[in-house]
Parts: sequence; C-alpha cells; structure tokens
Amino acid sequence: MYTKISEASWYNCNPKLVADLVPLLDIQGKHDESQALISQVVSKLKFKERDLVQFYCNLIESCSKHESKQGFNDAYGYLSELVNNSSSMYVKKQGYKSMVSSLCEMGQPNEAENVVEDMIKNGVKPSLFELRFVLYGYGKMGFFEDMERMVKKMEIEGFGVDTISSNMILSSYGAYNALPKMVPWLQKMKALEIPFSIRTYNCVLNSCPMIMSFVRGSGGFPVSVSELVNVLDEDEALLVKELVESSSVLDEAMEWDDLELKLDLHGMHSGSAYLIMLQWIKEMKSRFRVEECVVPAQITVVCGTGKHSSVRGESPVKTLIKAMMVQMKSPMRIDRKNIGCFIAKGQVVRNWLIQSLD
Repeated sequence: MYTKISEASWYNCNPKLVADLVPLLDIQGKHDESQALISQVVSKLKFKERDLVQFYCNLIESCSKHESKQGFNDAYGYLSELVNNSSSMYVKKQGYKSMVSSLCEMGQPNEAENVVEDMIKNGVKPSLFELRFVLYGYGKMGFFEDMERMVKKMEIEGFGVDTISSNMILSSYGAYNALPKMVPWLQKMKALEIPFSIRTYNCVLNSCPMIMSFVRGSGGFPVSVSELVNVLDEDEALLVKELVESSSVLDEAMEWDDLELKLDLHGMHSGSAYLIMLQWIKEMKSRFRVEECVVPAQITVVCGTGKHSSVRGESPVKTLIKAMMVQMKSPMRIDRKNIGCFIAKGQVVRNWLIQSLD
C-alpha cells in the first residue's frame, strides 16, 4: 500500500509515516525493505539536521512501541551517532530524550540511566521527562530500590516529586502487589502537600483485590466508607483511609450550586468511582443535615456512555453506579435525555439520604 501511495504524483515524502512503517516491516523479516525506506528519508533530510533528528526520534519510538528489537537497535545506532557528532543543543536534547524513553519502553532502564549520565557529561542537563521515564522504567520492572534511588536523584537534580511521579511509583508498587509500600507513599504525598489526582485513585484502587472483587462482582457491596473499611483486610483498609482523608479529588469532581449538584466520574476506573460515590454520599449527608444548606434543584451523576470503554457502549462505571443505586434504593434514575447520567430532584435525594441511610 505504501509503495502504491509513494508512486502517486501528489505524494510527498512523509518521514513520520516511514518511521511508523519500518518496525512493521522488520517484524515481518523484511529488513532490506525497511532499510531502503530509511535510506530514502535520510538522503532527503541529510542537510536538515533538525528534521533528521526528528525522524530518528520518531523511528526509535515507533520501534520500541512495536517491540521490534532489530529495528530498535538500528535506530538507536543512527540516533546515537547523530547526537554524538552534532554541535546543536536542540539535536542533543531531542535525541537523548527519545533514547531514554525508548530504552525504558524496551525494558532497559539501567541503560537509560547510563544515557542520562552521558547527558550530564556532555553538558546537557536532564529534564524531569528523562528522570521520570527512568524512575518508571525501574518501577515497571519491579526494581523498587532503583526506583526509590531515582527519586533521590531527581531531588538532587532540583526536581521535586510531583503528582505524576507519585502516580508512577504507586502504579509500580500496585503492579507487584506491594500494597504495604503504597501507604507510606500516600502519607509522604500529604506531608509534601502533593495533591492526589483521579489517576492516584485509579493506581491505588486498581491494586486492591477485595475492592475490585466488589465492583466487578454481581453481589452486594458496602454502601458507606466505614462499612467498607470494616470488611477490608488491613492493607486495603489503610489505603482507603489515606485516600478519603483528603477530599481534593472529590472536590474537583463535584460542582455544587443552587441549581445543580453534579458529580462527574469521567476518567475514573470502577474502583475509584465506587469510593468517590461513597465519599460523595457521606458529604451530601453532612451538608444536608445543616438547616442553612440550600438544596440544589437537581442532582446529577455523570458516568458516561462507554465511548472510551474497552467494549464501546458498555460503561463499567455506569453499570456499577446503577447497581449501587438499586442496592441503596436511591431515587436517582438514568436521564432519558442523556443516558450517561443519573438524575433526581434535589429535595427528593435529600429526603432519601436523611431518612434511609441513617
């Protein structure tokens, strides 16, 4: 198909397209064809160093994405040679950036860290991007000591740990069921005033087997935070307590005014949506008990229709929320005008919460 397209009179050489095509050819053993395509692009870009480094960066990233070992090794050689021979700081920074990220994608974080050391020796200051990639590269391999060492290295280089780096660390612990390591990290985030995000919730709760069994099962589940904590084992209970002590994620997901109280669950996985719903119900009960509280005219829970789900049109979050509403005998129902939402009158929900869930 590419050959036919390239022969068309309207076609101009597209280096990014070639970079995407090369690993697919290498995987099929068509090394000569891939090399011929690379040579064609290089011959056209050899006097345009910035364009050439961008092509090599796209090439190495594409090869690592498709796990094409031969293509990756070849691309790494091309890019490394260009970076070493260039006097352009732009070329060096772009090249090093792609080399580090691609090595980590290929499961070689130690080699990626060596590249970072080369950067420093050659007068190129590593950015937060490279250091994060090495940190996460070690984490994905389960090399926690090296991951934690990279945290200290980031601090030495003047980069404080932030929410993104913390989520990478939590995700790495979770992937290896190291739940006891996650609690101290959440506590460190609080001590350093690093805000939790939806991804923080996702990383932590996706790693909790008991919580995931609740949200994926067909049976009943705890309908309050206290009830949930009481039935969880110690590790999961501690994680839930650390999450709910901060209301930052709930506050960001919730809008409350006289006209509408809306909870937006977009971006949340099932475990996160479940816990946020429990927090939200607790928060509503607390506010509605205050006489001065103005009850919104309408209450809405937005959970989407499954456009971005693994099975399009089937939203696990929507299925979960529906099951929760049924179990709790909630007055909220699917909105006829928007099937990705549950709605109800504010006063009706208030009465239900005060009377039914005490």
